[in-house]
Amino acid sequence: MTRRWLVLAGVAVVLLVLAGWAVSRALRPSEAPAEASAANTELVPPTAGVRHITATLFYAGSDGQSLVPVRQEIVLAEGVVPQGREIVSAQLLRPRSPYVSVIPEGTRLRAFYVTDRGDAFVDLSPEVTSRHPGGSTAELLTVYALVNSVTANLPTIRRVQILIDGQEADTLAGHIDLRNPLERDTSIIKRP
Repeated sequence: MTRRWLVLAGVAVVLLVLAGWAVSRALRPSEAPAEASAANTELVPPTAGVRHITATLFYAGSDGQSLVPVRQEIVLAEGVVPQGREIVSAQLLRPRSPYVSVIPEGTRLRAFYVTDRGDAFVDLSPEVTSRHPGGSTAELLTVYALVNSVTANLPTIRRVQILIDGQEADTLAGHIDLRNPLERDTSIIKRP
């Protein structure tokens, strides 16, 4: 009888350890890089059998001074953080013609997470700065393509802070202050 109780107790301990591990994994912010590269990838039509949503992404306007909103089908994910990853990953991809991305080629999403206050953090690879063309307008368009795509598509997100390679950054290219989360800016959006 004692041996049977020991076996049952052992099984219970193993189940508790596994349950604790599963809960800790579910509560931990995303650590795995969500790799999306604009280098060799282009937006493609939705795949049959996979649920999608229509998101608003932002690309350079023909005047080079504004952003143009473009409706695009992207994968539907369960929850704000996974959906945020899908939205930012889609924003990093090369758009279909005639649209032009304002995100430097090769930029990847490293992580995406959300605070209890509704601030999103978008952690990008170093290419977002090392390959940025510079200039205040180009930097403004890059920053707000990201901020606006997240806030326009995720109603619970009010502000977005951009991180670079896991670290806070002062700017992307010397002009736009990234030290605090930014709210959506619709003043630079031009309707097609």
